[in-house]
Amino acid sequence: MTVVKICGLKTAEAVQAACDPVNAGGADMVGFVFFKKSPRNVQPPIANALAALVPPGVIKTALTVDATDDELAVITAGGNIDLLQLHGSETAERVAEVKEKFGLPVMKALAIASPDDVTGARAYETVADRLLFDAKPPKDADRPGGNAVAFDWGLLAGTDWSVPWLLAGGLTPGNVAEAIRTAGAPGVDVSSGVETAPGEKSADLIRDFLGAAKGAG
Repeated sequence: MTVVKICGLKTAEAVQAACDPVNAGGADMVGFVFFKKSPRNVQPPIANALAALVPPGVIKTALTVDATDDELAVITAGGNIDLLQLHGSETAERVAEVKEKFGLPVMKALAIASPDDVTGARAYETVADRLLFDAKPPKDADRPGGNAVAFDWGLLAGTDWSVPWLLAGGLTPGNVAEAIRTAGAPGVDVSSGVETAPGEKSADLIRDFLGAAKGAG
């Protein structure tokens, strides 16, 4: 069954909707955003409180963008984070460094727009524990993800990766099943696609997304 990550959670209600087993078994992963320019940004104390509501077995992810060691230390200090998502311009060397320093698995987000981008992603395959393929942000965007932009899912069709990976970028309850089938994605990540406004999660949209994604896997 398809692995589903619901990202950008800011409220207890959103966490409950994402993790409710009634919603196609609930999400396999949840994400908290630590990037000030994002409408989904949360401070570490809030994220820790929300993470405490997540049931056992659901992977709690911290999304960061070119974060410093000091910033990562604050984010992970509560001991409630299971996975670090590096969503900036981090090099493969930086990924390895973060893994060693913080003792947590790392998922590297990579922007895809062409076959060359897919080829370039191979550099991270041996250092990251997971990969996340997202669309390149619009030229005027001030953040690398969560822009409700999709890319050509066919670029990933037939590719084989040695680590688990997720598909992201412009996914919604209405298109996620097609995206999974086209890309052959074993997992998907959604944020803006289950919102009624930037940063405002909808329990109904989360439920519909989980049902569509799990049904397609």
